[in-house]
Amino acid sequence: KALLVVVPPSVPRMDVSCAKEMALLALMEKTGYSMVQENGQRKYGGPPPGWEGPAPPRGCEVFVGKIPRDMYEDELVPLFERAGRIYEFRLMMEFSGENRGYAFVMYTNREAAQRAIQMLDNYEIRPGKLIGVCVSLDNCRLFVGSIPKDKRKEEILEEMKKVTDGVVEVIVYPSSTDKSKNRGFAFIEYESHKAAAMARRKLIPGTFQLWGHSIQVDWAEPEKDVDEDVMQRVRVLYVRNLMLSTTEETLRQEFSRFKPGSVERVRKLTDYAFIHYRCRDDAVTALSLMNGAQIDGVTVEVTLAKPAGIKEGSMAGRRYHSRGYLGNNTASEGNGTFFLNRSDTANANANTASLFSEDQDRCVFPLFPGTPLSPTSLLSLKQSQISSAVSLLEFYCRKNCWSQPEYHLYSTPGQDGKLLLLYKVVISSTQRSYLPDKLCVLLDDAKELAAQNTLWNLGTVSLTHTHTHTHTHTVVQRLRKHKPSCKFTLVIE
Repeated sequence: KALLVVVPPSVPRMDVSCAKEMALLALMEKTGYSMVQENGQRKYGGPPPGWEGPAPPRGCEVFVGKIPRDMYEDELVPLFERAGRIYEFRLMMEFSGENRGYAFVMYTNREAAQRAIQMLDNYEIRPGKLIGVCVSLDNCRLFVGSIPKDKRKEEILEEMKKVTDGVVEVIVYPSSTDKSKNRGFAFIEYESHKAAAMARRKLIPGTFQLWGHSIQVDWAEPEKDVDEDVMQRVRVLYVRNLMLSTTEETLRQEFSRFKPGSVERVRKLTDYAFIHYRCRDDAVTALSLMNGAQIDGVTVEVTLAKPAGIKEGSMAGRRYHSRGYLGNNTASEGNGTFFLNRSDTANANANTASLFSEDQDRCVFPLFPGTPLSPTSLLSLKQSQISSAVSLLEFYCRKNCWSQPEYHLYSTPGQDGKLLLLYKVVISSTQRSYLPDKLCVLLDDAKELAAQNTLWNLGTVSLTHTHTHTHTHTVVQRLRKHKPSCKFTLVIE
């Protein structure tokens, strides 16, 4: 006789659940850390046992992505403890009990956070499963657009304090053509990320107005912190709020007045400029003397320029800010930022066209009757067959099994009355959006520009400076032709 025993499917799952609970209890007993689940996340520590004083400063937290959904703190905490002492581990949780695929790890110091990025980014946590680790920054700043241009900083601050809580500061930049007016947008700084998130929720575009105008609200793109050792070597100043009529020669005279001959070169771009000094000490002296000084009747802001292209963890990618430059290499003329032609605004559209309109090995062949045609996947193509950034971004998203990029169109009137266009790219799978800092007249140019900017921020394109000519492909070839003294390499990971 044979006895058949039917085990309900739920029993093994209950056994697994109990085993996980026991593993978590064992972890807490071993380390002495507490654990609590609230608001869709499970917090381990925060603070750790015996901790006294305030929480760790900004820059001590890392973001961890692509975590297997059935992996929990009993496996993750020991792994991340290799980099240093953990202050708090926050694992995002689903209602079902699975994790949501990502977590935040706050260390007790910045050095440990940097070690975690170096040690564990692209770490194979299970066979064939790689996690991503990069710096996490609490964003406390909102971008608010479509503000009347005649409103002063004090008026905007007063109004924002009326309609939202926790406002700390308002940052407004004057128009480059009329310093008595703003540029139609402002950055609102809040006391915490939570306060900023609540304000963003309240100021939903289309449902809220300021001074009778519908406004645009989104998260401001945070500037990543640059390593202090790198900043200690910077000898370039970033100057903003300049008049359009201010010349490079005027800037050279003003910024070398305290020590004639100290300025190596000046590069002015619309209403901002980069001042390159021969030595760092002179740059620091000029910073203290010139910040807040008057040049051609306006007060200028001066800071140390942040080197562009600094890689902050391989997942973080390369970010080029308005105050970014590519070091003091004389091979990189101007501010050295080749991507998207960060040149004078007046020439931006012409330069963009020169980058993206040249034919590169493009041939047309006749289609004869009876020629067999087969459906083809984008992923089956070679990268050399993809000539536009829009297609390349689609290729990259498909390769990573992400949702396809969404393009959201925005516009603003230009100085000559033409409508200037800009696309914001949203990739739902990464829970991030990407906004270029240039506007275009042509719709197709704006979309190509937005896709190229997104590729840069995703870290799929790397720049290498050499004085050789080498074969590169597609989009990169155009960059190479525009700057023949440099070698550009495209990397799809």
